[in-house]
Amino acid sequence: MFELEFSYAVLLVLCLVAACGFEFVNGFHDTANAVATVIYTNSLKPWVAVIWSGFMNSLGVFLGGITVAMGIVNLLPVESLIDQNIAHSISMVAALLISAITWNLATWYIGIPCSSSHTLIGSILGVGIAYSLLPAAEGVAVNWGQAQKIGLSLLVSPLFGFTMVIILMFLLRNLTKDNPTGDDLFKEPKKNSPPPPWIRGILLLTCTAVSFFHGQNDGQKGVGLVMLILIGIVPGYFALNSHIETAALMDPLKKIELIATNIDPAPLAQPDQNKLTESIAMNQRLQANFLAVADIDNIKKEDRFDVRKDLLVMNRNLSDLMKKEEARVSEADKKNVKDNLKKLTKATDYAPGWVIFMISISLGLGTMIGWKRIVKTIGEKIGKQHLTYAQGASAELVAASTIGLSSFFGWPVSTTHVLSSGIAGSMVASKGIKNLQSETVRNILVAWLLTLPVVMVLSGSLFLLFRSIF
Repeated sequence: MFELEFSYAVLLVLCLVAACGFEFVNGFHDTANAVATVIYTNSLKPWVAVIWSGFMNSLGVFLGGITVAMGIVNLLPVESLIDQNIAHSISMVAALLISAITWNLATWYIGIPCSSSHTLIGSILGVGIAYSLLPAAEGVAVNWGQAQKIGLSLLVSPLFGFTMVIILMFLLRNLTKDNPTGDDLFKEPKKNSPPPPWIRGILLLTCTAVSFFHGQNDGQKGVGLVMLILIGIVPGYFALNSHIETAALMDPLKKIELIATNIDPAPLAQPDQNKLTESIAMNQRLQANFLAVADIDNIKKEDRFDVRKDLLVMNRNLSDLMKKEEARVSEADKKNVKDNLKKLTKATDYAPGWVIFMISISLGLGTMIGWKRIVKTIGEKIGKQHLTYAQGASAELVAASTIGLSSFFGWPVSTTHVLSSGIAGSMVASKGIKNLQSETVRNILVAWLLTLPVVMVLSGSLFLLFRSIF
């Protein structure tokens, strides 16, 4: 299998199964975010809700693209961590998988809505930081620019959800106060009785949207995780998109070279001069490689990872240089470099169809299992009152919009935290802060604060342990 020894092939399969396990756990951990409102408002029977949610989650993975997935892959500059010892790559993969799955399962078991996004990202950061502590470490072990963007999106999204639901609830109440049918929105559901048809339709639409966008965002994280595994363990097969013709990459490289060679290095600081020199050399090396073959599939397997490394490092170096005033690059040239660097990412930013299918099925199946614990927390334990139609619809509408926009811009966000904060916002909008159950809110906040440091320490420690063993 992929020219690996039998023992390593088995380990690769186990890692892929574990990645599917992470996405499966992610499914039943996050199902409640989509189905809690339709279940607690009697809009759908539980088994119908989870099956429909599972289908829409799967569809979201298929149609969601790979922008978020590549954000996960690029968080860990895998080219800095990989060497000729395949056991080291397996150490990296095993550490982040074990830590992510362990924390997800632990928080699910006690019924706390914890973010799978935080868990995966914390695991990746932990491995990167641990690698930087090794004596043989070279280069940057964490893409801190990418980490900062992801961290900001994870921090802002629940605050945005909380605030927007309060505003939406206020608008709904004022816009429907003179409308008799509007009163139905703010009533608690009658036991075992479905809501009025128009309210039920709204709730079904919001449930569908949250499920789809959850698959689009969280499903991509699973795709990114699998690509990390494949690039780390069998880079000769997955470091580059083998379906790209090299002729399509030559024109962007030539345009970038023309601008880079015209930059005067004298005003630049020494580290930036080194980046410029290194980038020009990489560009020329890439052109030589691509001239020799018709498409990437013809590049020798042992050379593909080096080509990937040149593409990624050149991209980071030049993107950084374009922000420096000392480089004295015109705005037109900056845009030119940015656009052509983006064209080159077609060779590195991709996922095979079978990876997307595998994650789609894992997330969809996981969505249909294990949903009760978190549903109960969201439906009953965040607020002191039963979830009303307006609260459920507002929280899910804001959650779907937030996650959809985040996926469009390639920002990983936590579906769990966006919707949980939205439910909390709806409770506050109804009867003020006193309407929240302090113990549940405290548990969610503690999980939110602890997730990153706990999984970072766990994954980093496991990585160092596995490296010492292997």
